[in-house]
Formats: sequence, structure tokens, C-alpha cells
Amino acid sequence: HTLDEAAKEAGVDFIGGYSALVQKGMTNSDRALIESLPEVLSQTSRICASINAASTRAGINVDAVFLLGKILLETAAQTAEADGFGCCKLSIFANMPEDNPFMAGAYKGIGEPETVINIGVSGPGVVKRAIERLCQSGQCTGLGDIAEQIKSTAFRVTRCGELIGREVAELVGAEFGIVDLSLAPTPEVGDSVGEIFEAMGIAKVGGPGTTAALAMLNDAVKKGGAFASSSVGGLSGAFIPVAEDSALAKAVEDGNLCLEKLEAMTSVCSVGLDMVVLPGDTSAETLAALTMDELAIGVINKKTTSCRLIPVPGKKAGDRAIFGGLFGESPILPIPNETSDAFVHMGGRIPAPLTSLNN
Repeated sequence: HTLDEAAKEAGVDFIGGYSALVQKGMTNSDRALIESLPEVLSQTSRICASINAASTRAGINVDAVFLLGKILLETAAQTAEADGFGCCKLSIFANMPEDNPFMAGAYKGIGEPETVINIGVSGPGVVKRAIERLCQSGQCTGLGDIAEQIKSTAFRVTRCGELIGREVAELVGAEFGIVDLSLAPTPEVGDSVGEIFEAMGIAKVGGPGTTAALAMLNDAVKKGGAFASSSVGGLSGAFIPVAEDSALAKAVEDGNLCLEKLEAMTSVCSVGLDMVVLPGDTSAETLAALTMDELAIGVINKKTTSCRLIPVPGKKAGDRAIFGGLFGESPILPIPNETSDAFVHMGGRIPAPLTSLNN
């Protein structure tokens, strides 16, 4: 409560770092922190939590993920009047970076300095308009030209972000850390990653070609940003948070974007099954199994993946959850009926993968 009030008085929207690293096992303190999450997330408005439950070096801590499935249901129940909003402030990670500036997954890693400024540049609306200008100019001869346009736009945005970050760091007497190249959408129309796909020529977000378009976007942003700055870090990719992106939420509403397609898209971008709204009767086992699927993509592919799953008490697939502000709104996605309870109940740890044979 003290941190929450301090953030409010200082005009800070969110504070991250209520976090635990449990990819290989849980200490008593880790377990106590995780078990306190429903109370913390329901009784504060600005505190965000992140749990690293898997890594390429350690594998997946199934016991921790199952516990977090139960915690999600309890958190949703304690914030039921707000459509389970507490779950919007909890991210579950594989390979969680120490310098990520984006909420809800940001925390100050153990290798970071005492005070540091890390900048997230975002800007999907800028990229969309740049693509539209190129296509309207008649000078676009193929997808390669679109990739180049994205690269040059990312270069300019990153330069600006680093300049601002270094100025702020100097003003407050902190070290400058990194620029995170991620494209993070907001619920505002025109500030959507999904609309970038449409500008590229994808008729319906979620249709054939969507994953390829996302892969190209993600890669081009990284190339342009890395050329602009030697201090790139964090997540650095395109986000697909369903409730926070108006075009993605509309695709779910129209039946063009399903849970399985979202999971496929996360294999080529940042960060994972993000702001995915689920029926209130989803079991802890199913939440854990969905999370394990997503974490496995990160573990095997040596990348960061995460889940922000929001079960909405009293609502079913097709109903609508409304969170407001930057968290947006979304129809509730259906989950395939077959459960994997026995798999989750096995518990233990899925071992770390072999890295020399990588097909």
C-alpha cells in the first residue's frame, strides 16, 4: 500500500518488480510472494508482478506454473467486479530479461545498477502510417520495400528514444540503460499492431499470412533499431496483447483470431499469449497447461515468452471483458474442451533442452 500510494503521489502509472525467479525451484520466500499475489494485485492499483517460471538453461518448473494457475483464479475472483482485472498485472515468463521497461513484466534485474533508465519506444501507429505512405506513393515493388520502410522508421524512432532516455538519465542522475525496440499497441484506433498487418495486405488479422507478416515486422524493427543504437535490450519485438490492441480484439470478435493462431504468432514475436481473456470456469490445470505451451516456445527457441491470461469470473466465451485505459477490452476466447489435467498433475520440472541438435 505504501508503494501504491507513493506511485500515485509521484504520478507514476505502474511499479513493477513484485517478482520471483523460480525457473529451477521455489524458496520459501518465493512461495510466500506468489501466494500473496491475489491480495497484492486486488488491493493495489499500480503494483505489477512478474514471475520467471522457465528458462532455456533450466527448463520449465511445472509445480510453479500449476501454483500460478491457482493464483490466477484466486486473483480473478478477488477482482471479479472488474472482470478479473488483477490478472492484467501479472506476467509469467520464460527467459525473463533483466532490463525490460514494459509493464507488467518489468523488474530491475540482479545485474542492473542502483538506478537506471530503460526506455521503451513503441510506436506501431508511426510504422503503419509509413507503410501506407509507401504503398500510396506507387514506389512499393514488393514486401522487401515494406521491410526497408519499417527498418528506416524503426531507426528514427529508436534514435529519438535514446536521445530522450539519455537526457532524462542525466537530469535525474541515473545511468542510461537500454532502448527496448518493442512495438507496443494501445487500445486507440491507429495505434495497433494488427492494423500494420492490414497495411501490409493481410485482409483479416488472423488469416493466412498473418504469422509471416508478423515475423517480417519483428525482424525489420530489430534491424532498424539495432543500427540506430548500441544500447538495445529488453524484449525488443512486436507485442500482440489482444485486449490492448483494437484490431486484434476485433479479429477475435469476428472469429478470425483464435487461441491456436495466437500461439503460432508468438513463436515469431514478443512476447506471448498477452492480455488473453478466458472464460471464468477455466480450471487452474488448463491455465497452467496453456502457460506451459507458451513457455515451451521460449525455452526451445531461446527467446523470451510470457503469458498474461485473464479468466473472467461469471463470463463465458463470446462475452466481453472491459478493463479500460491502456488495458482495453476484448471478447472472451474459447478454449478447446479437452483438458490436460493429468499432464499438469505430474508436476516436477520439464528438463532443459539440448541445444546442439536444434531442428
